[in-house]
Amino acid sequence: MTPSGAAGTFNHMTAPADPTLEIYFGDSLPILRGFPDEAFDLIYIDPPFNTGKTQARLQTRTVRDANGDRTGFKGRRYRTVRVGTKAFADNFDDFLGFIEPRLQEARRLLKPNGSFFLHLDCREVHYCKVLLDGVFGRESFMNEIIWAYDYGARSKTKWPTKHDNILWYAKDPINYTYRYDDIDRIPYLAPGLVTKEKARRGKTPTDTWWHTIVSPTGKEKTGYPTQKPLGIINRIVRVHSNPGDRILDFFAGSGTIGEAAIRSGRSAVLIDSSAEAMRVMAERLAFARPVFHGYKPAPRDVPQPSPLWP
Repeated sequence: MTPSGAAGTFNHMTAPADPTLEIYFGDSLPILRGFPDEAFDLIYIDPPFNTGKTQARLQTRTVRDANGDRTGFKGRRYRTVRVGTKAFADNFDDFLGFIEPRLQEARRLLKPNGSFFLHLDCREVHYCKVLLDGVFGRESFMNEIIWAYDYGARSKTKWPTKHDNILWYAKDPINYTYRYDDIDRIPYLAPGLVTKEKARRGKTPTDTWWHTIVSPTGKEKTGYPTQKPLGIINRIVRVHSNPGDRILDFFAGSGTIGEAAIRSGRSAVLIDSSAEAMRVMAERLAFARPVFHGYKPAPRDVPQPSPLWP
């Protein structure tokens, strides 16, 4: 195994060009087919999980009300006001038929030392693993990463499902980017069993990543129903690509890959067929001066003042 791009082997003598961000609006398949071979160093996708449900995120705000339904700072009472819902239908009659040609395009678009990450849940991951073995070859399978979280309701009829599955395939399983020294460290569960130096430094994660979901009340929240936390995406971007690399996400959603890429010195291309996703990304990623294809953000969709609307 010869992982490339480990910290210390990247050529820092030549500074990478300023990162760029492109956002495409439309069906991903014809857009992907228009890109040249081996155009991307890293591809991550988080497609609809085919849950058969409508994925929705309720949007609320609070107003001061002496008879409100919640208590805030210094015992003041507030009333919750519903202001809208963001939603999409997560239901495919033939999910595998939908995803397979896009997986084939993903492999074509990867550079020889590139990696592909597919983010799913337990409903479809087993079927997609078989598909990916056929597209990339079983020898290219590197890891199944379990993202475990502990938030939300708990079933009383079965073990609560509190994890997602992320499949990692390397186009070349003996030559791929894996920047070990850039892996974020996590605390030891039993620091008293290791030296003080090890306890201070922490340890590298395993293939089970414990990380909370995007906080419903946190600054990171965009309101997009399936938004993934930056902590998870940053780890993938920083370890599996080099500064100056180009990253693709063709189910971009709220644009987390775009933010992680730009803020760590990588370029990104994002694709989504949802107008709501475009609106969210226009607001979230305005700082990066993205170039839109097939979509023109409205002034009301981006923060003011904005690089998109001087």
